Formats: sequence, structure tokens, C-alpha cells
Amino acid sequence: MAGHRLAVTGAQQTLPRRRALALLAGGVAGLPGRPARAASVLRVLAWPGYADPDVVAVFEKRHRVKLEVTIVGSDDILRAKLASTAGPGFDLVAANTAEIARLVAQDMLAPLPAGKVPNAARQLQRFRQLQSIAGIAAKGQVFAMPFTYSEMGIVYDRVQFGRPPDSISVMWDPRWQGKVLAFDGSSHGFSLAAMHRGLAPFRIDQARFSPLARDLVALRRNVRSFYSLPEESVELFRRHKVAVMHANYGQQQLKQLRDAGLDVGYVVPREGALAWLDCWAITRRSSHAALAAEWINFMLDPAVSREFTRRQGLANTLEEPPALSGDAPSGPIVWLEPVEDEGLRARLWQRIVSGDRPERF
Repeated sequence: MAGHRLAVTGAQQTLPRRRALALLAGGVAGLPGRPARAASVLRVLAWPGYADPDVVAVFEKRHRVKLEVTIVGSDDILRAKLASTAGPGFDLVAANTAEIARLVAQDMLAPLPAGKVPNAARQLQRFRQLQSIAGIAAKGQVFAMPFTYSEMGIVYDRVQFGRPPDSISVMWDPRWQGKVLAFDGSSHGFSLAAMHRGLAPFRIDQARFSPLARDLVALRRNVRSFYSLPEESVELFRRHKVAVMHANYGQQQLKQLRDAGLDVGYVVPREGALAWLDCWAITRRSSHAALAAEWINFMLDPAVSREFTRRQGLANTLEEPPALSGDAPSGPIVWLEPVEDEGLRARLWQRIVSGDRPERF
């Protein structure tokens, strides 16, 4: 599914989605109309649930354009898609602040036309101080607009656990061999292993990589499967009666699992949980910067943001998120930062998930 290009046509919408489409259309109906324009195609690179077909259809009708949405399931795939020179490239990308910082350093993003995103004034105060958000500003310019965020906690099966797990070490516990799910991503994988050893997750010394790789081989042997997309993790969790999962998509996965009828809990372990703040950004390759800014503004409309939170269980930047009923996260939140050597992490990760033996690291 990762990287699959979606055809977003009205024929694909289910009845509930059509109702939501009507609500969304009504919610933004009061906004001033846009002049007719020549047919344009806006190419969007995003995560699951960030650009649902019915939401896209509202924007397409309003602006008389077409969107091509490509969905990614990991930062590694996102980087590869953006780096590809085949085809016309993407106009917009949704990425966490660590990835935004990397893209800014590589001069792959255009400065954000903040004046063209009036709905930004509706955001919570902490998201309006754009220059103070690490990773999205450089040399007095802002390159991305905050959209959604979550910590990457641990999901556990309440039936199989007498009490909630409180440590990352539960992922390595031999009692749960074959009943663990982990995310298929090199950066987060090594950061998780570093936190397990009490190390800084984003600045790993070269000498530490070999023992951490061996730790991840041990984790691989405990893992039933590595997943990429949140829907995939729900199906794996249910089919294999999984006990514990590192939730890369955080509260989005928690909601999906509970919606599927699974009795699961959610905690932030004592070592802490990585956390991401995803933003919308316009690429340097875009020839539709003004239209891209319209999309960002549309996604910050209150009706659209609330519908996103209702569907995905993820916080938006306009309203404080509701507390997780019955769950008590206990550890610190560790916001993502750029890592020391993403290429090395990716190469080692491919060897780990491909089955390389620990003594080879």
C-alpha cells in the first residue's frame, strides 16, 4: 500500500463518507468563492488519513482542480519519493519536523507564504509561534505549517496483561515472543533501541551502532511482524492475537484498534516516547505554490480539522486534544530531531529486517 497513488473520485465514497462530505462542504460553504482557473493538478505526498478521498473531493470542487495523492508508510519511503526525479514531482508534503529540517537543509522546500494561510490565526497559541518550533524555520523564513501530532506510545492487549507495561523492555521480553508488532522504519527503530539502553535517541556514536543493531536483531526475533500502515497493524494485531505493539502512529492506531472492538490500553513508557509534529510544506519543485497554500489553509479550516480528529483520533492544532479515558501516560515526550546518519541507519535496518545474523554486526 505504501506509495500507492489514489484515484479520488466520488464513485469510491461509501455512504458514511458521503454524509461527511456533505458536512464538510457545508462547513466551508461560507468561505468566499474562488475565481475559475485553468485545470491544474496538485500532487500531494502524505500519510494515511491526511487526505481522504471525500475531503479531497470538496477541495477539488471548490477550487476546480485535481489532486493526485500518494500515501507513504515510512519516512524512508517519503525520502525516496521526494528524491526521485522521475515525473513532475510533488507540490506538497506532510512530514514531521525532523524531516522538514532535513528537507530545508537540502533546499527542497519553498518558504511558506504565511499570509496566504489565514486559518493559521485559528491555531492554538503554541502553534502560532512558528519561528520557535524547532526544524521548520531557518534564516528568518518559515517552511512548514503545523497540522497534527502524537506521541509513539505502546499499545497493549488488556486481556493478556494483568497490569499495563511500564517500560520499552516489554518489546524484548521473551514471554511475548511472536506476539509483538513493531514499525518498519530505520530512524525510529534505532532511536527506540537507543532509548531502551538509556542513550540519546538522535545522536548515536558510531561505536554504539553495532550493539544497537544486535539489539534490533533480538527484537526482530521477538516480533511477529513489522508493519508500515496503521490499518495493517490493526489487522495483524487482531489476526495474530498480538500482546504489545510500538505504535508509530500513536493515538491514530489506538482509535482504530478500539473501533475494531479490541480491548487495548495505551501508555508512554518510563524511558519516554518519541513524538512527532507533522506539518504541511510546499516543495521547491512546485509550480502551484498559491494553490498549495490554499490546500494548507483548507486543512486548517475548523470543519476539516475536527473531521480529521474525529476520523483519525489524532490531535489537530486548533483545539486541545481530549484526554485518553482510562489511560495514564507516565514517561516524558521526546520530540523528533534530525538523526546523525540516516543513510547508515537505513542500510543497517535493511540488513536487520532481512534476517542478517547478530554476529555480522
